[in-house]
Amino acid sequence: MIKRKSLEEYKRGVLDGNRVVLSQAITLVESNLESDSELAGKLVQELLPHSGKSIRIGITGVPGVGKSTFIEAFGSLLLEKGKKVAVLAVDPSSQKTKGSILGDKTRMEKLALDKRAFIRPSPSGSTLGGVSAKTREAMLICEAAGFDVILVETVGVGQSEVAVKGMVDFFLLLMLAGAGDELQGIKKGIMEMADTLLIHKADGDNLPAAKRAKSTYSNALHLFPLGENSWAPKVLVGSSQTGDGLSEVWEAIQVFQDQMIRSGWFEKNRADQRLTWLHESVHAILGKLFYTHPEVKIMLQKGEIEVQKGIKSPMTFARELTKLFFS
Repeated sequence: MIKRKSLEEYKRGVLDGNRVVLSQAITLVESNLESDSELAGKLVQELLPHSGKSIRIGITGVPGVGKSTFIEAFGSLLLEKGKKVAVLAVDPSSQKTKGSILGDKTRMEKLALDKRAFIRPSPSGSTLGGVSAKTREAMLICEAAGFDVILVETVGVGQSEVAVKGMVDFFLLLMLAGAGDELQGIKKGIMEMADTLLIHKADGDNLPAAKRAKSTYSNALHLFPLGENSWAPKVLVGSSQTGDGLSEVWEAIQVFQDQMIRSGWFEKNRADQRLTWLHESVHAILGKLFYTHPEVKIMLQKGEIEVQKGIKSPMTFARELTKLFFS
């Protein structure tokens, strides 16, 4: 039996900025134990009035683009500006072993040692796209602990970008130059979601290619219609090695935030995200109840073989299962 703190102990520890209790609180909300889920729900409710004051930034890009390197350099810049920074780095879990790399603390060693920063690698588990199912709760807890900037790093594959876009204020897409046709390997949909594109690793011999890539992407973005928030995405170049361009990224984020607050979009976006969180929570709770239902489990084990062999239609069997569940 895992010994947990009381609700008051978790709440006080988080509000006091106790990093140990903060980690334990996030572990609590990530737990799949029913007893933990109830306590976690109460904790999130208690911390809700103390959250919402940070800027939430999603960061994505293909593997190898240097997301962790960027986050360490960018996070260090924010610390110099007097900000407290929390990094929620979602690691890809193996679908075979369910194991996770969880190596971001190692890759962000300098940032991890600073007491004004907090790095939390979380396994994505079976969540579609590699975004932890509990990222929203973890983000809220970090805000209650007093962090000004929340950086959410995605795995950078599949649907993770869509999921993160739906829970942050600002979405940053890291790109690489010098890989042939600059528009290959990046979906139009992902570019349309980005509030700013940063051509990363723009240093040394790669700097000229990065500047050409900036021009290419800028021209491409002009072909896209503006989004609902009427923001025209920026294209910047930068290097985490030299630090060039990182201040421009932060300036773009601040301009974006100011513009969105003035227009009313900032709060509207957060309100819509809270509704999405509600519906996703309902799906998650119902899904858990469904798959742990004793009779459903027995029927599912028997029927899966017929579905695999093509004897029974998946849709037909799904209806039979749900009918049993609600009977």
